[in-house]
Amino acid sequence: MAAAPPARQGITRRQALSAAVAAGVGVGAVRLLGGALQNLGRTGTVVASGNSGGDWVSPLGSESARVMHLLRRATFGYTPAQLDSALSEGFSRTVDRLIETHPAEPPVLAEASTPGGRFPVAQMQQWWIDHMLATPTPFAERMTLFWHGHFTSDYRKAGDNTFMFWQNLTWRRMGMTDLRSMLMKVTTDPAMLRYLDLATSVASNPNENYSRELMELFSMGPGNYSEEDVRQGALALTGWQLPRPDSFDTVTVGAKTRRLPVYDSQKSGVFNPRRGYSGSVTFLGQIGRLDAEGVVDRILAQPATAPFIAGRVAQQFINGRPSASLTTSLGDAFRRSHYDLKTLMKALFTSDDFKAASSYRSLVKSPTEFMVHTARALGGPHPSKLIATSGAGMGQILFDPPDVGGWPNNESWISSNTVIERVNFVTAALAQARGSLPSAAYAATHHLDGVVGAQTAALFNQAADERAQWFIVLASPEFQLK
Repeated sequence: MAAAPPARQGITRRQALSAAVAAGVGVGAVRLLGGALQNLGRTGTVVASGNSGGDWVSPLGSESARVMHLLRRATFGYTPAQLDSALSEGFSRTVDRLIETHPAEPPVLAEASTPGGRFPVAQMQQWWIDHMLATPTPFAERMTLFWHGHFTSDYRKAGDNTFMFWQNLTWRRMGMTDLRSMLMKVTTDPAMLRYLDLATSVASNPNENYSRELMELFSMGPGNYSEEDVRQGALALTGWQLPRPDSFDTVTVGAKTRRLPVYDSQKSGVFNPRRGYSGSVTFLGQIGRLDAEGVVDRILAQPATAPFIAGRVAQQFINGRPSASLTTSLGDAFRRSHYDLKTLMKALFTSDDFKAASSYRSLVKSPTEFMVHTARALGGPHPSKLIATSGAGMGQILFDPPDVGGWPNNESWISSNTVIERVNFVTAALAQARGSLPSAAYAATHHLDGVVGAQTAALFNQAADERAQWFIVLASPEFQLK
């Protein structure tokens, strides 16, 4: 891994969005920053609060606001029916339901049986987005997206979209199990075997890529292992290969004919002892023979592992810079549970930090979260193709993260260009919603908690019709946050 860049100075939520419009973008809906804070009344008319502070007032003292806060962060927003159901349950019961409900399986992707996985990635992107919008278990999809960005692979390096499809199924099924099981699945996942070159790593020529990233990015964090641990871990992990195809199909493209693998069902990598190292290694302080399970167990025995994973989760669901006390507390609960992910997520959602005023709107929605929440709010036909094609301009292409570190987070999503793309998406989404839109009377109270800045409030009140009011809500800086 390259040396870490110098630490960046923290910026406020308003500064993150102000930077995006510093170029003077000529679209009113993206110049909604600063000024006195206002609250929207229940009739959809702005009522001045008289507050001239520099940030939004947190409403998280109320049960309903905590429920909406939870759904924004855990389920890509909500439809009116999903919100009503969660409000009826209350915060605590909604947390339990999200965590304990088994993930719904997505529909079959017929293209995944294409020889060599040679089908357009756009078909897989739309398949996943459709499932995000239709699933009865959206928290499972949010966790699938989290693990996709944490245990990173991309379709270009994987070279087989069937492998990427399988990986997506794995993250969904395993996303709320335990870290040990996940790390073993990551290690033997065919897309990962290709992406970090473990499939070509043999005892006579071990490849260190996976060993390094397994510790640095996937489990322990930088500074908690040595270069010798990387080398010795790479030796212990040699011998894994891609799964054997069930058959081959001959495909001719132009003047070239190729035999491409065909798989009848999802498979994991296979271990070939003739390619693996069978000698003794010294890895994270232990001397002896180790296989993949032994490597994972040594990682789980390290004190850095639990707080590292807890911190990564907290960055996604609480705030971009979680306190050391929070990561320690969550990490302790995680370790005591034998790395049970349900325990970790329940501890996170029920923590004082999650419900604290400082947590309110402290995170920027990723492009996928923003677009799926927009689609949920508007209802109507699923704009999965629009979402899939719009992600690139906002900096997030599903199945194609920028590097092994995954996507950036929080204010990194916001720039003058990406804000314009977000506004363009709202325009296109409203154009696709040709039928009747949901009433805009409660759009700001249901999706913005009735807490908006002065300019958002003024533009909402001045909007000519409900379509314009929806535009103001969805293009507002408040809606970009969660």
